[in-house]
Amino acid sequence: MNKRTRFLILLAVLAICFVFLWPSVSWYWGTPKEVQALALGSLENIKDYSTAQGSQDVLAIKAAANENPASVIDGKYSWLEKAAAKRYKRQGEKVPSSMTIGAILSAYSNEQELVDEISGRYRDQILKAKKRYQNSVKLGLDLSGGMNIIVKADLDAALESQRASGVEVNIDTFKSEAMAQAIENLTSRIDRFGLTEPVIRQQGEDRIYIEMPGAAEADAISTIIMGKGILNFRLVDSAASDKFNQYYAANAASTFNALGDLIDPSIIPEDCEVMGQYTKDDYGLDERIGYLVVKKEIALDGQHIKSAEVGADNLTNRPEVDFVLDSEGAEIFGTFTGAHKGEFLAIVSDNKIKSYARINDAITGGRVAITGFGLEEAQNLQKVLQTAWLNVPLSVESQQVIGASLGEQAINQGIKAIAVGLLAIMVFMLIWYKGAGFNAVVAQVLNIYIVFSILSAFNLTLSLPSIAGMILTIGMAVDANVIIFERIKEELALEKSRQAALSAGFDNAFWAIMDSNITTFIAAIFLSQLGTGSIQGFAVTLAIGVISSVFTALFVSRLMFDFRTDVFKSGRISIGWGL
Repeated sequence: MNKRTRFLILLAVLAICFVFLWPSVSWYWGTPKEVQALALGSLENIKDYSTAQGSQDVLAIKAAANENPASVIDGKYSWLEKAAAKRYKRQGEKVPSSMTIGAILSAYSNEQELVDEISGRYRDQILKAKKRYQNSVKLGLDLSGGMNIIVKADLDAALESQRASGVEVNIDTFKSEAMAQAIENLTSRIDRFGLTEPVIRQQGEDRIYIEMPGAAEADAISTIIMGKGILNFRLVDSAASDKFNQYYAANAASTFNALGDLIDPSIIPEDCEVMGQYTKDDYGLDERIGYLVVKKEIALDGQHIKSAEVGADNLTNRPEVDFVLDSEGAEIFGTFTGAHKGEFLAIVSDNKIKSYARINDAITGGRVAITGFGLEEAQNLQKVLQTAWLNVPLSVESQQVIGASLGEQAINQGIKAIAVGLLAIMVFMLIWYKGAGFNAVVAQVLNIYIVFSILSAFNLTLSLPSIAGMILTIGMAVDANVIIFERIKEELALEKSRQAALSAGFDNAFWAIMDSNITTFIAAIFLSQLGTGSIQGFAVTLAIGVISSVFTALFVSRLMFDFRTDVFKSGRISIGWGL
């Protein structure tokens, strides 16, 4: 392979590594701290923040328009000029020659459209930052601070509770469904709490592992984990809902405050409250699709539900959700539905309306069928109803809190260890091997660059053991250069020319380097597969470092030697004292 081809390969590798590393660089050094805090929140918090900011901005724009509609819009909203021009064109109208505040507001048929436009910009900016974080190197708990918790699910107690209610269940199926539901409930609660990208997974048969980077209060987290989802049935006030939605469409920016409470409670009856109506989006997250006004009084508590499953209507074969009530619940539900024929009943879970249906007739006997949606919607509703009857007692088995200050100290110590170790090696190589030591220094810098790039490419987590693996990689990388340089010195002692000494030195050192690195790589692979936690982090970083160090020592260093030989026509090698 000639030098030009090798040089192009090196440039391609460096360019690809830069692409992989860029999300990490832009996240940690190019994203403001306040944007990072927002991006690390839950999707629901991001949506609420964007909507609130959009509403505030609309109020500010309207206030400026009331003062002088012919004035130019504030600079921070100047992007709205292009957005308004596009709307004029889509509507087939002529774009005003002067895009004043009044002209911008005229491009939107109602206030809600403008709120959606501005909040969408906030959302896009935050989600773009969130995507950068997801594609960057993550900091583990020992670096970023946070908490890890192991929660034990008492499946035996849940099983006994089911049997006591007179329901026969398949033990294996019940336990599997109970654990899946417990994990989904925890995920929903923690995500709503706004924590940083939590990791929640099942361990063994009855344990759940939760890892939450970032600062968090232990008492608050424990309350969320131990809390139970509140599921109940509420009567929908259709007339009040229609009136509220008309009001909201005309006053979207001034209906709710930043906490989500009504600014003017008098727009709905005193015995009612407004709740968001939610459905599952493509990511399985709750997405608000509107609002309904429901009665504060609970028609039926979810604790009366004994089981829930997805079935099919006998006539239409369309999906339906069937659930069974206990005797007390059947009596309450039969009386209530008989008194409210033709009205709508909402299913509320954690203060979110997950579904609502029309009461066609009195429902007696304790068996209820809800129809009118597709299979996926039916399955989502079944999961909601399961929160009431798959009641799995949870207990915190172990909890470890790592303060953010400790994480910052660990980061500084890790960076200092890498910097001092790298600098010491560089100084030694430059002093001992003189000109050839410069090649080793460049190879070391590129080695660290490539390792970080690969960590970023695979969205791996950087922890203290990972840093230890990186430091070990630095030592192994310089060891390869030492073997090569010493072999070259032996060839020079035989009075060979520069080209012959370099060729023989690299050829003779090749298998010695490969043997040592292959054995290390095999050990790292076994550790990464068989180990867990910190051991796995150390092994993965070491495996990446082994590959990178071999490439820089045998490929990059050789290219630099050959470049001096052929381009600078150098006939001598500066590779040590006395040569």
